[in-house]
Parts: sequence; C-alpha cells; structure tokens
Amino acid sequence: MVSNGTQQSARTDEAIILAGGFGTRLASVVADVPKPMAPVAGRAFLYYLLDALQAQGVGRVILAVHHLADTIAAVGPAYRGMRLEYLREGTPLGTGGAIRQAISRIEGEDALVLNGDTYLDIDYQAVLGHRRATSADLVLAVRPVADGARYSLVEADADGLVTGFLPTGAAGRPGLIGAGVYALRRGLFETFDLPAAFSFEADVLARLTGNLRVQTYRCDGYFIDIGVPEDYRRAQTELPEIAGAAED
Repeated sequence: MVSNGTQQSARTDEAIILAGGFGTRLASVVADVPKPMAPVAGRAFLYYLLDALQAQGVGRVILAVHHLADTIAAVGPAYRGMRLEYLREGTPLGTGGAIRQAISRIEGEDALVLNGDTYLDIDYQAVLGHRRATSADLVLAVRPVADGARYSLVEADADGLVTGFLPTGAAGRPGLIGAGVYALRRGLFETFDLPAAFSFEADVLARLTGNLRVQTYRCDGYFIDIGVPEDYRRAQTELPEIAGAAED
C-alpha cells in the first residue's frame, strides 16, 4: 500500500475532484444522493478520497459539482486542514468543461484531477513529480487489468508516452486502463478551441493526444469504480480495509 508518513508537511499541492455526474448507472442502488456521497461502510465515498489527498499533503481541493450539488457542498469549506472550494456548474459541462474551469482557478503550476466515483491506491506526490520531471502536459495514471472488456485500453511507447486508445470492449484482452487519476499542467487547454461542455476522455485524451505530451504513470494498487452497482457492493467490504491500510 502507499505509505504516506513522509508527506504530512507539504501543504501546497492542489487537487480537483469531478463530482458533478448524474450517477445513472448507480441509480438502481443509490438514487437519492450524488455518487461521491454514496455510503460505503457508513461513510460517504468522497471522504475516502479526501482522506487520501490529505494524508499525502494536498492542501486545497476544488470540487466540480452539479447534480445534487448542495449535498456535496454540505461537507463545508474545510476538511482535516484542507481548503475545500466548490465550482458549481449551472449546466452540465462534461468532464472536460469541468476540468477546464477548475484548472483555471488553481494557484500553482499543476494539479491532480480525480474522478469522484473511483478510488486508486496511488502515490499522488509521485504522479505530480512525474509530470514535473517529464514536463508533460498531463500524466495519466494507468493500471493493468486482465480483461479490458469494460474499459478503453491505453497504448503507450517504451518511454511511457501515450500513443492512442483502443475502443471500449476489448473482451478477454489484458492491458492498461486509465484509472481515474491525472496530473495536469495549468495551461493545458489554452491552445485548443473547445466548446463549453465537452468530454475530457473523448475530446482531449482520445482526439488531441497527438498535439499533447501525455505521459503514463503505472500503478498496480487497488482500484475500484463505485459507479458500477456490482463494484459499489464490493466496495462496502474492500475499500475500508484498503483505505485504512493506505493511511498507516
């Protein structure tokens, strides 16, 4: 598991959490709260993400919210010493539009971006460090899977530079998947003409990779997507154990 004991003093790094989705896949199981607030072993899933960020030295978090935004904003302006800010989308901006708005508000040169419905046991500081060391426009955390049926597989060269993505549905094929954690340069979107609402995955990663320096950071840690009902049920027992171990 990730050891966080050496990261307590760093308080300047920033993170963005994408928390504005409608949670349609999870509606049959949890219908009255946004996905990040879905209860996992008695705690909102969002708190597992915030705990991991705080333990690794992140000092400021911007939450991009839309669906049931007040439920998420009720967490308040601070959590365990971190500043929390809420970017409310008047209309849905998609993952790309939300990231573009949030990244323009960061105070430093780069920030982490996390999906609000996935958990990855990873060294966030190493992801940021890899972006800075490689001068990449963005770093994509990738994780190996034995079966890519549910995912778009990431293709990368020997130096870890992303060269493309395979379509979702590569059943039975092993490979690397994007695991819901990124490190982005602040000015990433400045040179692209994009609409107000767009998909980060489809309109930036998949289509613009040739114009961007996108590096991978491989992680073999625990990964779960609670937006899928069967994985949400599995998270009830697995995530508290994994998250607890990661904070030790």
